[in-house]
Amino acid sequence: MSTRADITYFGAGPALLPTNVLEKAAESLVNYNGTGLGLAEHSHRSEIATRILNEAKADLATFLDIPDDYEVLFMQGGGSGEFSATVYNLVGVWVERRKQKILKDLGIKEGKDIPEDVILKELEKAVQDELKIDYLVTGSWSLKASQEAARLIGPEYVNVAADARKVNDGKFGKIPEESSWKLSKNPAMVYYCDNETVDGVEFPGFPEILKPTGDDEGPIVVADMSSNILSRRIPIKNFSVIFFGAQKNLGSTGITVVIIKKSFLPPAVATPPPTLLRKLGLPIGPIVLSYETIAKNNSLYNTLSIFDVYIAGQVLKNSLANFPNKVDDQEKIANDKAKAIYEALEKYPESYKIVPDKSARSRMNICFRVTHLASGVDDSEKAFLKGATEQGLTGLKGHRSVGGIRASNYNSIPVEGAKKLAAYIESFAKSPK
Repeated sequence: MSTRADITYFGAGPALLPTNVLEKAAESLVNYNGTGLGLAEHSHRSEIATRILNEAKADLATFLDIPDDYEVLFMQGGGSGEFSATVYNLVGVWVERRKQKILKDLGIKEGKDIPEDVILKELEKAVQDELKIDYLVTGSWSLKASQEAARLIGPEYVNVAADARKVNDGKFGKIPEESSWKLSKNPAMVYYCDNETVDGVEFPGFPEILKPTGDDEGPIVVADMSSNILSRRIPIKNFSVIFFGAQKNLGSTGITVVIIKKSFLPPAVATPPPTLLRKLGLPIGPIVLSYETIAKNNSLYNTLSIFDVYIAGQVLKNSLANFPNKVDDQEKIANDKAKAIYEALEKYPESYKIVPDKSARSRMNICFRVTHLASGVDDSEKAFLKGATEQGLTGLKGHRSVGGIRASNYNSIPVEGAKKLAAYIESFAKSPK
């Protein structure tokens, strides 16, 4: 029987959590701070819950240096839920801003009677002629996001501005050159997935073409950072919305975090009424996916799993205690671990094939095929996984949709664990063929 200390778990998510965080959480699950109740039993409306939630928000803002003009929301539904939420909310913002522009162009001042039939006619024309949502499709998750948008709002409003499969023989593994992106004029948002967990593709940095133009109109950039959040510094000011599931680098499955610029929330911009959206033929989102509603209720509109927020908060406190330079220190460690594993793979090209192009390799999800044995890839990978498990290196099997090997190098993987995997990669390559 293995102990926790014997195993280095490279699973893609839910991911490994720091042992000291789990030990503290286990105590809290039975009796939180001597209250006689476990944390999962305390009301989400209690002072205890509010304090845990507010501390987690503040610690996240501290670790990532989130500016004051951004709001942190704790939600449910995972990254897949946010594929829908971003469409509902940002199309709503687009409609309201377009409405205000129409009023201005018509010379109608605030507080005056608004000719609804005229406004509706102009908005209908704007929706038909101008409304677009842009997607950069660089892997399985961004593809799913674009497909969900097309399902919700209609494919005629969805613009796939870049599709990585077109520059990589029909497969994901590269990020197309920015000069080839076919971005819409003033889209409701431009979405991309910063790190593709399945395909091992990560944007090396923020795209130059999407950098702020200096005005408040755009570009409106939305990023899914579910699998690389907290692993490197983010130019948060460049984004309108960042979202991420907790189960990779932040905590346990069950909560999703949204970082949103306050100018996309009331009172800066109103939420269009459902009656107007219906008349325009646009979807109306569930209220639990409404950023306005979640923000107005301090993330407690409905029953939030405070225990999961607590675990995330403890992960953040752990990181703040260990890293004086906050996310910059974590970034250096993440880069060093990834470098050790990639260098071991590159050393033996006859035994391993790294899947993504070098220009887009993920530091978090290292995807490769094993070609060592003369009997073929399947036998090579079975032997590699068997030997790895014997050494306590687990969770290395690739995603079911693509196969191969995937080492998920999340923040909780210790440096020693990454080095142990690198050493095993080398020893397996030296074994008989």
